[in-house]
Amino acid sequence: MRTWYGRSGFAALVTLIIVYSLFPFYWVFKSSMESSAALNQPTSSLLPNQWTWTHYQAIFAVANFLRPLLNSMFVAAAATLISVIVGAMAAYGLARMPIWGKTLILGFILLVSFFPQIAMVGPLFLVFRHLHWLNTYQSLIIPYLILAMPITIWILTAFFSQIPIDIEEAAMMDGASIPATILKVFFPIAMPGIFTAAILGFLLSWNDFLFALSFIHSPSMQTVPLALVNFRNAYYVHYGQIYAGVVVASLPIALVVLFLQRRIEAGLTAGSVKG
Repeated sequence: MRTWYGRSGFAALVTLIIVYSLFPFYWVFKSSMESSAALNQPTSSLLPNQWTWTHYQAIFAVANFLRPLLNSMFVAAAATLISVIVGAMAAYGLARMPIWGKTLILGFILLVSFFPQIAMVGPLFLVFRHLHWLNTYQSLIIPYLILAMPITIWILTAFFSQIPIDIEEAAMMDGASIPATILKVFFPIAMPGIFTAAILGFLLSWNDFLFALSFIHSPSMQTVPLALVNFRNAYYVHYGQIYAGVVVASLPIALVVLFLQRRIEAGLTAGSVKG
């Protein structure tokens, strides 16, 4: 009987947490399906009185929301690819080579990730203005590398340290070169950690608003967070379009996380147990 009560209580608690976590997403989606008149009412219900796709049609037909989506996809993918390649090489060296002060190096890398973004805007703005990089893709990719690189190195160092070195030694004893061993033996085993680092780095780049606001001024170069803020004019804020844009912008991330859930879990638990 106690076991039944315990399981029922645990199931109820998990259900409550899930509902509490998903309710904001449901509210955004519900609001995106309501008319502008309904959104301007002082009260609202849990279900729209009338479902409409007007706001979704408006963000693509009027606001050209596809362009910010492509911009965000490009800069986030470029920053993620560079951070994973460079971060994987750095993490492999930290995990495999007898480097003095390895813990200190990792601590410094973690410290960089805690550095406030607002403190970086001024120096980066001066550098980009001198290089004529303002309002360009590189003015976003380089700052996004600052965001993604520390977490990438940390996750991959922990994951690479968990992989037994005997696997690489066995491959080299069979005649494989060092590059072939790393590319064909080591990295396929390390793919869960690489996927995790890539997804987290992509999320950091995709959700950035401050750097885009500081370095981008042309509407054709806007990213998704910056475009959402501009769904307004001097007299009216288009809340329905903002809600619709949030839903559209969240779908790619939600699908990636959903399909790669197991790989993410494997990467996040790296270093928690010894192999």
